[in-house]
Amino acid sequence: MRTRAIEELRYSPDMERFAPALARLDALRTEAGRGGDLGDFFAADAPVYIARAPGRLDVMGGIADYSGALVLQLPLDCATTAMLQPRREPSIDIVSLRAGAAASFSMPLETLRGALRSPGALARWFDSRAGDRWAAYVIGVAHACLVQRTAPNDDGGGFRLLIESSVPEGKGVSSSAALEVACLSVIAARYGVELSGEEIAAAAQWAENHIARAPCGIMDQMTSACGQRDRLLRLRCQPGTVEGHVDIPPGFRFYGIDSGIRHAVTGADYGTVRTAAFMGYRMIAEIAGLSATRTASRILVDDPRWHGYLANITPSEFVSHFEARLPHRMTGVEFLERFGGTTDDVTRVSAERTYAVRQATAHPVYEHARVVRFAELLAGLHATDGDVSPREMGALMYESHASYGACGLGSEGTDRLVALAADAGVERGLFGAKITGGGSGGTVAVFGTDRAEPLVREIAARYAEESGREAELFMRSGPGAEELGLALISAGRG
Repeated sequence: MRTRAIEELRYSPDMERFAPALARLDALRTEAGRGGDLGDFFAADAPVYIARAPGRLDVMGGIADYSGALVLQLPLDCATTAMLQPRREPSIDIVSLRAGAAASFSMPLETLRGALRSPGALARWFDSRAGDRWAAYVIGVAHACLVQRTAPNDDGGGFRLLIESSVPEGKGVSSSAALEVACLSVIAARYGVELSGEEIAAAAQWAENHIARAPCGIMDQMTSACGQRDRLLRLRCQPGTVEGHVDIPPGFRFYGIDSGIRHAVTGADYGTVRTAAFMGYRMIAEIAGLSATRTASRILVDDPRWHGYLANITPSEFVSHFEARLPHRMTGVEFLERFGGTTDDVTRVSAERTYAVRQATAHPVYEHARVVRFAELLAGLHATDGDVSPREMGALMYESHASYGACGLGSEGTDRLVALAADAGVERGLFGAKITGGGSGGTVAVFGTDRAEPLVREIAARYAEESGREAELFMRSGPGAEELGLALISAGRG
């Protein structure tokens, strides 16, 4: 990822993106002179690296990412900023500032590279420290950079890392991915580890899956790292291939409205649906006669037909050969007795749980087809009254939302927001809406015209009045971390 000195950015339009971080550094210097709590966090004689990584709006694709689907994602204007300063002492010191409060965490480098070198040991260590769980996402990417890779500029020293974020937590706009991508970007720069945006995203997803133990797919990290302002990232999640960046035609917009119902991919609903989808794939592989072998942690399937992804099964093939042969529901104990496990390396089948296998398996098959069609329509979209494409695109979003609900990932708040958008009607410039990300609350994506912004605000206000919940709006796009690049403030600047 490119690094630019702050002097190079001085007359750049990108400078405004780093302005809050520079203001924070100036405030810290002032605080140092007054004896403030964080005044001595950064020394005056060492450089500071700054990275900024955005949240994202899931326009189409959502939970089908872990099944290999095509997804379309928009980077948002809200972002997490990470400021890192190298230090000679072999330790990692982190402070996260949010809502006026500061959370801190420290770890000796020798602990990360020694006693907690094993990912399993590191994950278990954080499991036993509920108050430090937030730091697992940061230390996870540090592990991916410093333990799993060779660092050319490894001088034995550590770093201090200051984090600030405007990406709200629990709203389904990927605050965790923004945190991981911003932190990994500056950690890699500090140690001279050259990583592309795609490599940063893959390492960040690994950290979230295996250290923070959140079974997310790849689309969040890819959008935060590789997204481009005012364009949709076209990503095929097999496992993470950027197929391009799609312009949003003039006259159209994608909006986000938060339901006020907290979302988390660590929740039981998301994990259960993901596990059920992989159970379905395992059954389909058995029906198709694909050979499978068992390892200590999962099942390996020799799959030259679909390459391990449900999204590569066409809807017609699914209906003709597999759908009726999948159980609507199956207990974990029955599945384990018959099939031994799944191909997923981040979830496990619980013997005590019952899984809705057929619907969870069907969702990514049909969702991938919906996203492909949505992308085709978007590419030919134009702002004329006779264009039927916006209506069809909206219908695809409503179908996606209904499928989420059938999987058990809906919520009364998101259902109400989608209903309000549908009631507003295409005549007023709103064509479709759907729940996003991992579901079970969070944010609704809305597709409409530029002129519909007042109507979107009206819907959010009405929902807030009805529900008593705050309906935060996401109205603007911003650059991904790779598009913006890193800023480097030289020692002694100021």
